[in-house]
Amino acid sequence: MTDLVLFHHALGLTEGVRAFADRLASAGRTVHTPDLFAGRRFDTVEEGVAHAQELGFATVLERGREAVAGLSEGLVYAGFSLGVLPAQLLAQTRPGARGAVLMESFVPPSEFGTWPDGVPAQVHGMADDPFFAGEGDLAAAREHAASGAAEVEVFTYPGDVHLFADSTLPTYDEDAAGLVAERVLAFLERVG
Repeated sequence: MTDLVLFHHALGLTEGVRAFADRLASAGRTVHTPDLFAGRRFDTVEEGVAHAQELGFATVLERGREAVAGLSEGLVYAGFSLGVLPAQLLAQTRPGARGAVLMESFVPPSEFGTWPDGVPAQVHGMADDPFFAGEGDLAAAREHAASGAAEVEVFTYPGDVHLFADSTLPTYDEDAAGLVAERVLAFLERVG
């Protein structure tokens, strides 16, 4: 079975991110949850993004690379929001990637080079999320899917909140989060 690396969002490695990882692991998967912020947590997305900016996004990406350095190459890389940056970078640049699960964010693939042949992806987000839809991530994901460059599934969920799959946050949407988990598990079955 393919292992999964799940990178946290801008609030840090919360219990809600760990709970989502545990949900995937309960289906027999090994799920790694690196802490890109070395234990720091934040109350708002803005505070977490400010911390990432203070660290430097290059440092966040490097911490993502370091987190997988001792792991096998045949991984699926996943991330929530800010965590999509290292997940997508690794899916696009680390040899042997089996897939990418990009939740509530998507970066145009040209930011990290080109999308590798044979690496499928899922993109998940709320249809009216001001970060995901409002800042162009949803449009970029749909454009990438339509290009035919890779097998890319784009899933939208009704609503306008960000970080809806973290059960420790007031933005949590149990139904949408459950559907994300089901779709991710089906994806993992397909890729190995």
